[in-house]
Amino acid sequence: MDESTADAASDPRFRTLHARPGKIVAIHLSYASRADQRGRRPQHPSYFFKPSSSLAPSGATIERPAGTELLAFEGEIALVIGVAARRVSADSAWSHVAAVTAANDFGLYDLRANDKGSNVRSKGGDGYTPLGPALIDAAAIDPTSLRVRTWLNGALVQDDTAAGMIFPLAQIVADLSQHFTLEPGDVILTGTPAGSSVAVPGDVVEVEVDVPGGPTSGRLTTTVVQGEVGFDPALGSLPAADDLQRTEAWGSREAAGLPPEAPTPEEPAPLPGTGVLPDAGASAPNPPASAGTPVLSEELRAKLAAVPVAGLSAQLRKRGLNNVTIDGVRPLHPEAKLVGTARTLRFVPNREDLFSSHGGGYNAQKRAFDAVGEGEVIVIEARGEAGSGTLGDILAIRAHARGAAGIVTDGGVRDADAVTAVGIPVYTTGAHPAVLGRKHVPWDHDVTIGCGGTTVQPGDVIVGDADGVIVIPPALVEEVVDAALAQEDEDAWIAQRVAEGHPVDGLFPMNAEWRARYAADAAEQGDAR
Repeated sequence: MDESTADAASDPRFRTLHARPGKIVAIHLSYASRADQRGRRPQHPSYFFKPSSSLAPSGATIERPAGTELLAFEGEIALVIGVAARRVSADSAWSHVAAVTAANDFGLYDLRANDKGSNVRSKGGDGYTPLGPALIDAAAIDPTSLRVRTWLNGALVQDDTAAGMIFPLAQIVADLSQHFTLEPGDVILTGTPAGSSVAVPGDVVEVEVDVPGGPTSGRLTTTVVQGEVGFDPALGSLPAADDLQRTEAWGSREAAGLPPEAPTPEEPAPLPGTGVLPDAGASAPNPPASAGTPVLSEELRAKLAAVPVAGLSAQLRKRGLNNVTIDGVRPLHPEAKLVGTARTLRFVPNREDLFSSHGGGYNAQKRAFDAVGEGEVIVIEARGEAGSGTLGDILAIRAHARGAAGIVTDGGVRDADAVTAVGIPVYTTGAHPAVLGRKHVPWDHDVTIGCGGTTVQPGDVIVGDADGVIVIPPALVEEVVDAALAQEDEDAWIAQRVAEGHPVDGLFPMNAEWRARYAADAAEQGDAR
């Protein structure tokens, strides 16, 4: 054994194999149960490579990188090549397999779309291929009798056999050998059955491959931990999750906490007696601003922080907007100013069957708090229902860590003292100890909502102080804040005159005489500057 081989054999990542494999080849989709779950069945197998640096032993931890949400596990049967195979037949392929063991083909679905099928980043991370703990002699078993099972926190979530595969194990080996030489020590990951889902920090995932009543790999154990390091936008594409990736990672829309897909709209029927189709766009509503619309420059944000909500309210009223205050909410931090763009979350009244389908898993509430961006405000529609909490300290910490500007809810807050201690500005109807499922079902996010009696759209500008919270349409914000600042200067001048002993009649509001004096003073101060 040369020095490099000895080093590899002593590396804990390669403990099960006793050496570093030259190749790890994985198949995209191979079980009928998984294909039925995904709604697509491949005609032929397709593959991708994983780096050998992704291997990990049983008992290792795997990090979910900072800023990501969709780390999914996939329990699989792993084959270890013992005799080189090049253009072998399906009948003889199994004789080239030395051993079988358990594998967990972890994948980060936040990076899946970026990889466009290559899985280089989404499945190539350090520790993303736990393997072991023991090898099963391939020559001693019938490959169709192999079983793979996966447990999440002790609950069985995957259970299938090689007999349920679309492509038999021997076919996979023979097919790969058509394209390149499979060398001793190479590893083939043979796909996962239905039941693969998302693991979160603190979860323990176990995978076992065995022949029922016969030899076993033992349980391959991996613990998920939260990573502290994210991805640098200056170096490459960033993780992103959408509802498609959430559905695929969790296994279904229901498991992901997503509402059922809306049915495809039917073609419009002709108007009665005319044969003419209606104008589909005639009454289409204007779409709301998208969440995170970059309407707030640093300069504009500073202006909004400098002007009181009462002044902004007065300017909006002058422009005909009277229904723009979020009523009934009070700040946990009256001394703090709240300025940001809206990111919305909607709760509907609790109904037990709907809470069962939408309240668990990666529901709309969790998705909203994981998605909020720097400088954004999570605005929650709770219908003014104060008889339940709508967030607690964990979600407040998450929003704060994401750089959110604040949270506004027309419902209650649980763990109010702990939420206050987080330091993020929060406006609420008050404290309540009850959990979410008492009064609410988390339904959707980044949609138009009603909060405290006013309509809020994603991207609206939200400003709050000790007086309350106001909603400003993005198209008006610069005009309104400049007018409010000018009015603040004018009001300060009037206050000085009143303090000097002048009566308010004719001064507040200013008549022509006082207006001329104010203009003269303003011009003089401008010249002095």
